[in-house]
Amino acid sequence: MGFSDYRTALVTGASSGIGAATVRRLCAARLEVHALGRDHQRLAALSAETGCRVCALDLNNLAALTRLGGSAEFDVLVNNAGQSRRSNMLDTASDDVDTLIDVNLRAVLHLTRLVVPGMAQRNRGHVVNVSSIAGHYAFGENATTFNSSVAYHATKSGIRSLAQQLRIDLYGTCARVTEVSPGRVATRIFQNQNAADHPDARFVDTFETLQSEDIAEAIAFAVGAPARMNVAMIEVVPTFQVVGELRFASRSETAQLRDMTSGADNA
Repeated sequence: MGFSDYRTALVTGASSGIGAATVRRLCAARLEVHALGRDHQRLAALSAETGCRVCALDLNNLAALTRLGGSAEFDVLVNNAGQSRRSNMLDTASDDVDTLIDVNLRAVLHLTRLVVPGMAQRNRGHVVNVSSIAGHYAFGENATTFNSSVAYHATKSGIRSLAQQLRIDLYGTCARVTEVSPGRVATRIFQNQNAADHPDARFVDTFETLQSEDIAEAIAFAVGAPARMNVAMIEVVPTFQVVGELRFASRSETAQLRDMTSGADNA
């Protein structure tokens, strides 16, 4: 396999960030790239720059996705589109849960079932699922600085499971599956509400971050690998970002919590 064996690619979330960078990288490898997103103007500019084919549609539109899935024999599918919210389970809004599941998980499942059977039949193809380290690790006090919510973690964990199961479903074919799991990347997912075109400085300028092109190169590495090689998972984080946390309450803190609980029960 490798770029020379593939002709067409479909990239979701292509209006900006990792998706746009991936479109540029795959076009540079001479693939016919279909760039899927909602921002018509950004997609038009990307098409003028790279020659990609524009697919301006909403991922929640199943009829449109179905038509798109049958419009070409896609050799490469990059499931990149995603949204995030800042919250925890104690204050998560129902609309946020629905949006994250619809965009981050449901749309990925639908596109996968629409595109991957053709890959299996042709005995050629590559699925790249862009997940997140939020799908691998739990974050504590600084979860909001990572711009994550419990629903976001759950959907990205689902993407990880999908990649693992899909390899089993495709066993015996030459279709490959890769999960790319980024840490902090300077994209619009850290967008400031008051600056629509710029990432929020609290989440980007203050911390070392990866660039979208870094993730696009990781995707290109996996897709361009020789046929004997399936890059199952790539975790890409900034050099100065580590994950994982273990916290303990001191005996005095535990006693205070118990006293507070006891007082509430007796009130």
